[in-house]
Amino acid sequence: MKYTEFRERQHFGLEDLVAFSYGRLVEDPPADFDARLPSPPLLMVDRILSCTSDGRRGSIRAEQDIRMDAWYFQCHMPGDPVQPGCLCVDAVWQLLGFYCVWRGALGAGRALGCGEVSFNGQIRPFNKCVRYEIEVRRYSQLKESGASLVIADGDVYVDNELIAQVKEARTGIFRGISYPDYPKRSVHSVGGIMRS
Repeated sequence: MKYTEFRERQHFGLEDLVAFSYGRLVEDPPADFDARLPSPPLLMVDRILSCTSDGRRGSIRAEQDIRMDAWYFQCHMPGDPVQPGCLCVDAVWQLLGFYCVWRGALGAGRALGCGEVSFNGQIRPFNKCVRYEIEVRRYSQLKESGASLVIADGDVYVDNELIAQVKEARTGIFRGISYPDYPKRSVHSVGGIMRS
């Protein structure tokens, strides 16, 4: 799809999200369009039902189908399979990074942290669907650095039951930090504090 269509669309299917993770969704990307989602099996979303924006605020609604043979049920925990709660938090960060790019951010995404996280339930192999309802509290593009930041609260439901809440989740999009020449050694082959 064209970049203008990407920015105008408000829902995305699994094919779109996997294409985005490989950098193939937008056929005419602008310079510095380096953001990606993780590819499966770490991609924690199967579809984005809606993306909205209203000034600095907005929302994201997305779903993940639960598969009883998912990789995490095989190793977490043997004899007591449960989806790790941290994957719900990661899904919120993934969606926030996508949201920034959908809003026009250029660069590569990084999770920046979150405030309070609370779990009131669990995801098991025979659940059906996880739903993420995210309220964007603030989206900003920083003119000096070209970075973009988003702060949001996310509710996580499994089969329509609220099981987790993530408060003040933060994700940023930064220019000049991607490592596209992996596994070669280059300026971005070693981590540490990001300097862009």
